[in-house]
Amino acid sequence: QVQLVESGGGLVQAGGSLRLSCAASGSIFSINAMGWYRQTPGNKRELVALITSGGSTNYAASVKGRFTISRDNAKNTVFLQMNSLKFEDTAVYYCAADIIATLGPNEYAYWGQGTQVTVSS
Repeated sequence: QVQLVESGGGLVQAGGSLRLSCAASGSIFSINAMGWYRQTPGNKRELVALITSGGSTNYAASVKGRFTISRDNAKNTVFLQMNSLKFEDTAVYYCAADIIATLGPNEYAYWGQGTQVTVSS
């Protein structure tokens, strides 16, 4: 069984920083893309940032230049460094990963449970 566990959310003032972490564990054969998404009440979950197994990244326009996604492949962990936070960044942040389990052979998308990020104005 595969599990993603996020940490690092919390309350921060506008202009501040937070760093989110998400560790994948369990019967993992390989991890391809990993990403962060966010969702606010009444809205669809949206992509924040994505990183491939090779390190290529993609960001939502609203966070480009402020957020940085990175990963530690040896630890099956993805990070999201969030700087210059704005009130509108307030959301539940979810990590996701495309994982092939050891039993294989198919790749599935796994999701974390979500972590709340609240930015006070």
